[in-house]
Amino acid sequence: MANHSDDFLKLAAEAKSRIRQVSPVEAEQLVDQGALLLDVRERDEFERGHLDGATHMSRGILEMHIGELAANKATPIVCYCGGGNRGALAAESLQRMGYTQVVSIEGGLAACNTQKD
Repeated sequence: MANHSDDFLKLAAEAKSRIRQVSPVEAEQLVDQGALLLDVRERDEFERGHLDGATHMSRGILEMHIGELAANKATPIVCYCGGGNRGALAAESLQRMGYTQVVSIEGGLAACNTQKD
C-alpha cells in the first residue's frame, strides 16, 4: 500500500464520514442491479487489473466527464480505488455535484481481492 500524507488521510476520513461505504458483497449486489461500477484509479493501475464490468474514469477527470456516463443524477454509482480513500473522495465529490445514489467500496480493490481469497 502506498504511503499517504497525513493531510490526505484526514481528507479521506472526512469524506468517508459523509458518504455511504459498502462492502464488496454489497457493491456486487448493487452492480448486479444495474449500478455503474466506476474505477477512479489512474489508467496504469486500471490496466494492471480491475473489477469485472468496471468503467475507468480517474479522479483527475471525474467531475468533468461523469455526465457522459451518468447524465441522470439518480444513476446508482459504485466508486472504488485501490484502498478506499480515492473512492471515498470520488463518491463525496459526486454527491456534492448532486448525484443521489453514490457509494464507495470500503477498502477498495484490496478488500475485494481479499474477499475472493
